[in-house]
Amino acid sequence: MRHQDGSAGDADYGRIGQSYSAYRQPDPRIAARIVEALGPAGTVLNIGAGAGSYEPEDREVTAVEPSASMRAQRPAHLAPAIDATAEHLPFADDSFDAAMASFTIHQWTDLAAGLREVRRVTRGPVVILTCDPQEVEAFWLNDYAPKVLATEARRYPTFERIAEGLGTPIERIAVPIPFDCRDGFNEAYYGRPEKLLEPAARLSCSAWSFITPEEANAAVATLAADLKSGAWDAKYGALRQQPTYLGSLYLLVSAGKP
Repeated sequence: MRHQDGSAGDADYGRIGQSYSAYRQPDPRIAARIVEALGPAGTVLNIGAGAGSYEPEDREVTAVEPSASMRAQRPAHLAPAIDATAEHLPFADDSFDAAMASFTIHQWTDLAAGLREVRRVTRGPVVILTCDPQEVEAFWLNDYAPKVLATEARRYPTFERIAEGLGTPIERIAVPIPFDCRDGFNEAYYGRPEKLLEPAARLSCSAWSFITPEEANAAVATLAADLKSGAWDAKYGALRQQPTYLGSLYLLVSAGKP
């Protein structure tokens, strides 16, 4: 079922997606890893493209995004996105040299069908930026908003399911998260916990939309109190000096067809 603005997954971006383009900017260091994984591909399909984060500007990119509110936030220099879903891609077999999907597969209604479609239309590598559900809850935010991270762990598919859906082996590449990461997912604030006190920052991480406002307010109040008292820094303050963080973020790279 699609939401009113066309969002096809379990999150309604017509309701929560208004600040995405401000808080979910592509981080150039993560972008460089995606470009490297795409190899020499000249034509690239971006599935669940959102507002256009991580689309390489030196390739011919075709973007697919079902949410109207996300399509509207795409920068003017990017080509408009096509209104379609991963499960029903309107392209012929082997149409693209490579495909990419960033922070999106956990929202597909039918993961197996979407991955089959991506593999069908892609000759070369498929590059997926996602999180390992087995590592999500190790993040310090679990002390404050355990339901948020439990939601993320439940939504993200295992890497085994992804490999099975694509029908090819995948390479797992751990992605270091920079301290000043421009892409505002939860772990991006590993050493900047104050950012998660901002309502728009939380709204730009879809898992927060799965808990009640009362639960969110309680989590934020506890975090704010621990920051004021120094309790957070006593336990996690070393992260403020750590240039990168290895959390649950991975690039999965599936080789091209034989």
